[in-house]
Amino acid sequence: MERIKKFFKIEERGSSIKVELIGGLTTFLTMAYILFVNPAIMSGYGGIPIDGGAIFLATALTAGLATIAMGLFAKLPIALAPGMGLNAFFAFTVVMGMGYSWEEALAAVLVSGILYLIISVTGLRAKVVAAIPQSLKYAIGAGIGFFIAYIGLVNVGIIEQGVGTPTTLGDLSNPVALLALFGIVLTIALLAFKVRAAVFFGLVGTAIVGLIVGLFGVANMPALPSFTGALPSLAPTFGKAFTGIAGLLSSAGGWFAVFAFLFVDFFDTSGTLMAVTGQMENVTEEDLQKANIVDSSATVVGAVLGTSTTTSYIESLSGVGAGARTGLASVFTGFLFILSIFLAPLLSLVTAGVTAAAMVIVGTMMAASIGKIEWDKWPIAMASFITILVMILTYSISDGIGFGFLTYILVMLASRRSKEVSPLLYGVGVFFILYLVLMTIM
Repeated sequence: MERIKKFFKIEERGSSIKVELIGGLTTFLTMAYILFVNPAIMSGYGGIPIDGGAIFLATALTAGLATIAMGLFAKLPIALAPGMGLNAFFAFTVVMGMGYSWEEALAAVLVSGILYLIISVTGLRAKVVAAIPQSLKYAIGAGIGFFIAYIGLVNVGIIEQGVGTPTTLGDLSNPVALLALFGIVLTIALLAFKVRAAVFFGLVGTAIVGLIVGLFGVANMPALPSFTGALPSLAPTFGKAFTGIAGLLSSAGGWFAVFAFLFVDFFDTSGTLMAVTGQMENVTEEDLQKANIVDSSATVVGAVLGTSTTTSYIESLSGVGAGARTGLASVFTGFLFILSIFLAPLLSLVTAGVTAAAMVIVGTMMAASIGKIEWDKWPIAMASFITILVMILTYSISDGIGFGFLTYILVMLASRRSKEVSPLLYGVGVFFILYLVLMTIM
């Protein structure tokens, strides 16, 4: 035990082995949905001839191995898995929209991962992040907090599309919404009683209540698992990314796909790492560089196995909220992802109604960083506001970050303070404009 504590610096970060394990379990439960959602999205809900079982296995293996690597190498409580949004871009834009095969789409993921790895190893990523004003980093963290809370509420129908309005209050008589509301109230109560693992126990309590209610015939509740069927195979997707490289890179559209995957992964990962480590102490730039190396390497490995871009998950904040501060939590989360290959039916207990409370509560914790923004400085205030607003309304972390940077640059230029802006930030601005132009054209 002492060797484990020393290796992960558990006592230095004010944690314990028990708390780390609880945090790792909490993170796993909060993001376990990706195991089933990713195959559905990558297959275009059945519209793309790619094997769903192979994607499930690739998702579980990639998430497990990458998260364990994050824990052992970077020693941070950050879990990884194929990214939401990136999987939709894979299916609905690159394959169904642009007409590339799913093998060529995997090749785009592979090449983007290699490029990201080069950026991370050379230290360019650190220089770009260092060029970002501290207040904008706080805005990114706060924006992600609002964003994940919004996702949690939308997923359970508490917020839904309105008639004549983009969104409105949903049907609160919906059992899933009611279960989510119960989970939110339960978790708030646990926090009020200063229960350190309140997020985790809120998840467990909500799942138990949902299971009991489901046994009485209420629809869309957590369900008892059914252990039937054989394990899937990786054969249909393993290594197919290599067969698609030639066809992909022979056209400008293929390079656009690579560029888009790289852009979104870079900024989503940067935003997630800033948000998660912002809740911790004693995290160094070396730790962050190691985290990015793991993240980019995971994308490469995932593409070879047969899944879309793998990225650091903002849901890791649920584990941090439960007390996780070290890589031991990630090792345990990764182990559970590997284990889920054999115990996947148990995940029927983890529904959107169960995880909504964790997303809302953790979002609240993150949003606290909004108070650290220098609102009395006009360029910072405008850029921070746009970052948060666009992130929520476009349902995209990377779009929020990109528009926030552009706003900051434009206001600084208009204020005749252009020399105060780092050349790297100008480069990022041009990079984002090119991304928008290509997205519009394609």
